[in-house]
Amino acid sequence: MPRIVKLSANGPIKIEPSDKPVWVCACGLSQRFPICDGSHKQCPHNEPNPGAVYIYDDARTRVVETRVETPAQHHKPTPGE
Repeated sequence: MPRIVKLSANGPIKIEPSDKPVWVCACGLSQRFPICDGSHKQCPHNEPNPGAVYIYDDARTRVVETRVETPAQHHKPTPGE
């Protein structure tokens, strides 16, 4: 069953397990997921509409659709879903 996974970050998350930090992708666009490769630079950073959802192509390099959702459209899973 196909799913749309919504990620709201437009940059990586820094994890410091040792003396060398690791940057983990939080936008979902990295070609080296879960490691950040800088692909977040193409994310819209100054989005005037916080309800916008961007659908990317299969290569995760180009926005092919923009949807605007209202709070009523957000799906809340039921227990066991």
